[in-house]
Amino acid sequence: MKPAMESAAEESAEQSRDRKVNSRAEMEIGRYHWMYPGSKNHQYHPVPTLGDRAGPLSSPGCFECCIKCLGGVPYASLVATILCFSGVALFCGCGHVALAGTVAILEQHFSTNASDHALLSEVIQLMQYVIYGIASFFFLYGIILLAEGFYTTSAVKELHGEFKTTACGRCISGMFVFLTYVLGVAWLGVFGFSAVPVFMFYNIWSTCEVIKSPQTNGTAGVEQICVDIRQYGIIPWNAFPGKICGSALENICNTNEFYMSYHLFIVACAGAGATVIALIHFLMILSSNWAYLKDASKMQAYQDIKAKEEQELQDIQSRSKEQLNSYT
Repeated sequence: MKPAMESAAEESAEQSRDRKVNSRAEMEIGRYHWMYPGSKNHQYHPVPTLGDRAGPLSSPGCFECCIKCLGGVPYASLVATILCFSGVALFCGCGHVALAGTVAILEQHFSTNASDHALLSEVIQLMQYVIYGIASFFFLYGIILLAEGFYTTSAVKELHGEFKTTACGRCISGMFVFLTYVLGVAWLGVFGFSAVPVFMFYNIWSTCEVIKSPQTNGTAGVEQICVDIRQYGIIPWNAFPGKICGSALENICNTNEFYMSYHLFIVACAGAGATVIALIHFLMILSSNWAYLKDASKMQAYQDIKAKEEQELQDIQSRSKEQLNSYT
């Protein structure tokens, strides 16, 4: 009977202590609501100090947003894209006009019979259509590579929050590296091929300069200085006349078609060289991006394993605490 009375007394004491604690907590909450009437229906938030109070100039404005956006621009990819577009535009535009001028020069001076240069005319027309395709393809390919540069730049990843790599993304980056390498090798061939008409026109121009020089001008040997276009293999050997000498050759060099075609071929060759440099630049960028994605995937896997182990450790600790509470 006596132990029962003692246990009842202890329970009543504990209940009184709980009521005191609850009343004290209620008093503190009521005092806070009395001091801050508008906080009854809201969660508690600490009162900001003078250092935490933001002024009108501390909020992010247009300038900060512009700086943040500029930080996410892949400048290396942007420079490579501009260089690629410029090179392709110069090669396609100037090459197209120069090929048309070359056909006009051949038809008027070196091959008066249309059947002799019919194959060459078809090849040049086919090359002009190929130029249209090259321009369209590299316009799209440059935009795709620029977009790939945006989405693999670390600044853009920070702007758009957490970034996670996938096997598909790494595979696409590797495919771009391979495709850009193949295109770079192909454009090396195009660059070498575009130097052939420059060499031909330079030989004709240098021969005309010899004719115009004071040592040979007005002498009988001028008519013996000739240019045989058949030796370059662009027209057959039975083409007539095929060879131009002396003053007739000088007249060809003075024509607008020759002057424009010669300089346009030079610009087209320079455009092909600029495209090769741009593709090499793209290749370096894509290789570094692919390496970054590979390292990011490894870091992502490590973080996932670490988070899983921490979660398992927390579960073990919580279970052990539950077991200790059940024993006590």
